[in-house]
Amino acid sequence: ETDYPFLRDGLTLLEQRLVADLPTLGICLGAQLIARALGSVVYPGSAKEIGWQPLELTAAGRTSPLRHLDGGLTSMLHWHGDTFDLPPGATLLASTLRCRHQAFTWGRATLALQCHPEVRAAQFERWLIGHAAELTAAGLSLPDLRRDSATHGTTLEAQGRRCLADWLVGIGL
Repeated sequence: ETDYPFLRDGLTLLEQRLVADLPTLGICLGAQLIARALGSVVYPGSAKEIGWQPLELTAAGRTSPLRHLDGGLTSMLHWHGDTFDLPPGATLLASTLRCRHQAFTWGRATLALQCHPEVRAAQFERWLIGHAAELTAAGLSLPDLRRDSATHGTTLEAQGRRCLADWLVGIGL
């Protein structure tokens, strides 16, 4: 928060939404901010998690909208360096080998996802261009990321839509 003071306003807004139990979806930094607003610590992970890897769902995840994102159905795009402790009262929905807290729900209408079910295969190249320095510094292979996106992107689009549609129906929207 010291390095990025604009995050304070976002945290204040999230705290108000959470207290009011308003529908709130956080993806990547959004999930980290939700965790922070709920009192958890956000910190650098042991290594950046960038690339395609399946999610491992918990029992709660298998009965939630995340069931559409199960690793047996699709691989998931991950793109983050930070992680967080699970907030008090939250229900863990998914993990990966590198990141224990990939997804959680809190209250009636809050869903937090470190992973990226919103990615569109046709737009993935923009991610690679926009993050070229980060990818180079991490020693990641652009051809491998492109290949994996071509392999998994279309399926993730469909499964991601199902997941988010089920979440919206589940919270009454």
